[in-house]
Amino acid sequence: MIQMVDLKGQYEKIKEEIDAAVLDVVSSTAFINGPSVKQFQANLEHYLGVKHVIPCANGTDALQVSLMALGLEPGDEVLVPAFTYVATMEVIALLGLNPVMVDVDESTFNTTADIVEAAITPNTRAIVPVHLFGQSCDMEPIMEVARKHRLFVIEDNAQAIGADYTMPDGSTKKAGTVGNVGCTSFFPAKNLGCYGDGGAIFTDDDELAARLRMVVNHGQSEQYYHDVVGVNSRLDSIQAAVLDVKLKYLDQYAAARNRVAETYDEAFENIEEITTPVRERTSTHVFHQYTLKVGGEQRDALKAFLNGKGIPANIYYPLPLYDQKAYSKYVDSGFTLPATERLCRQVLSLPIHTEMTDEIQAVIIDGVNEYFAVR
Repeated sequence: MIQMVDLKGQYEKIKEEIDAAVLDVVSSTAFINGPSVKQFQANLEHYLGVKHVIPCANGTDALQVSLMALGLEPGDEVLVPAFTYVATMEVIALLGLNPVMVDVDESTFNTTADIVEAAITPNTRAIVPVHLFGQSCDMEPIMEVARKHRLFVIEDNAQAIGADYTMPDGSTKKAGTVGNVGCTSFFPAKNLGCYGDGGAIFTDDDELAARLRMVVNHGQSEQYYHDVVGVNSRLDSIQAAVLDVKLKYLDQYAAARNRVAETYDEAFENIEEITTPVRERTSTHVFHQYTLKVGGEQRDALKAFLNGKGIPANIYYPLPLYDQKAYSKYVDSGFTLPATERLCRQVLSLPIHTEMTDEIQAVIIDGVNEYFAVR
């Protein structure tokens, strides 16, 4: 059976390491904030080249906690792409902030400095760039805009952990480590996924890190002393143990995904109706998703054709956030963003994962080619 993500196949290759790490936690009974959490935190800090990693319960909490720790107040405006997963918008609304939805670059799926600067008002306090599908937004121009207007930048890095962003001086930083704070999710299907829920926040700001650690732990500066209103958001020890094993393979996983993506690129380069993923010039790509744009109003028909052959193909995302019932109240009637509208009609993601074999990929490619050959 063809799958969007083959978690079982991935587990089988590292089974001995995973099982040993999990059993070590169970035998220690240090299920919350145990040694495995501290070890994973330190190793992720080293991998990302960042001073502080604050583990938490999931990627949505990572975003919410970051906004809380930055001291944003109800009514403050936060710029957020309308073409993204709902969690990015959800936390802004939950905190009583005012989400201002912005467009994205139609070729890379990421928002840009020009787009966000055009949406800034005197009430804007923060920008949430989303590194969609596996590559970083062009961050330094966004940071220049943020510095100019004295705004916070919270990077949503749930889909691009491990990607390298090239700074103007030629040096590189990991995606999620350029802004004031970065957030990620360890949902099982992510490039670095655990076997349940998990997330993390990263920053180089010592004072912000201290506030983040308080917020994730009921607002405590020390046990039973609560300095701020917080939440209960912890990465449990078993999930940390799993993640610490998988972190060692993260770059290897990215290389495997890139090989799959390059094969897709070559296979579809002569299909007029298909646009293969464009790479950001300032970022490597870790291909959390391999997302085509399908023209000629044929996206839905292609999806149905592939699904009929047992080939999964998913739409990320079918609706702009402003067309979602829960969030339509944040925009005026008739509000639209042109690139977002077109992408929601055209995008289609094909299976891509670390265990993809040539034989399975050939079946997927043949399915796409067959659809266009008969039309």
